[in-house]
Amino acid sequence: MPGAEQQYLRYVALGDSQTEGIGDGDDTTGLRGLADRLAEHLALHSPGLRYANLAVRGRLAGQVRAEQLAPALALRPDLATVVAGVNDVLRPRFDADEVAGHLEAMFGALTAQGARVATVTFPDLARITPLARPLTARVSALNDRIRGAAGRHGVVVVETGHHPVVTDPRLWSADRLHASPLGHERIAASLAHALGLPGSDDSWTHPLPPARAASPTVLAELRWATAFLGPWLGRRLRGRSSGDARTAKRPDLLPVRPVTGRA
Repeated sequence: MPGAEQQYLRYVALGDSQTEGIGDGDDTTGLRGLADRLAEHLALHSPGLRYANLAVRGRLAGQVRAEQLAPALALRPDLATVVAGVNDVLRPRFDADEVAGHLEAMFGALTAQGARVATVTFPDLARITPLARPLTARVSALNDRIRGAAGRHGVVVVETGHHPVVTDPRLWSADRLHASPLGHERIAASLAHALGLPGSDDSWTHPLPPARAASPTVLAELRWATAFLGPWLGRRLRGRSSGDARTAKRPDLLPVRPVTGRA
């Protein structure tokens, strides 16, 4: 396993909307997100780093494998992140073994080519929105299988769900499915820490400063359902995805400008 002084030259990110950066910027000003932020951290210590982001919002794990794995392998990364599976959890028909099988295939192919690979487990969505309580068992089942698959291929796993701070509302965007800019920053920091990058530590697990607690109300839940859940269900019923007709925002390995401050 590479040590803390390992320098990476080619980082490739595979995944769905979280890796694309939804919740951290917008389609007009540009998306940043956890992978961009991790690449910026890497570039501080690896000036020659080039970074590609193949992620596309709305993609299921099988689609990530089918559409992104071959291009990722062609880029010959020495570091890759694979974060997918939440979109599968949200579908009516969910098979944890099938989803994990797609993830394991990507883990195996990337590590066999010599890349160091990192992934994450997912927090219980019911701790973020009560309406997601029926999904708790699905998330747990997927996390168990991610751990097993990662262990078989030497993949680094960040256990995001083990820390209370991950369900702080300030780390989530208004739709409660995507991280806020601060949330993306924390996820990137968690990956940097798990990879042993210089300057990283466990501060990503620390609670945020106290804030006035806002208890969920029926009206707030209805507003959320109208603004976000309703349109999402409508797309599902029409067989549509938020990622239809979209392609990767950064399909080629490009230089990265390091960012010394946090935003």
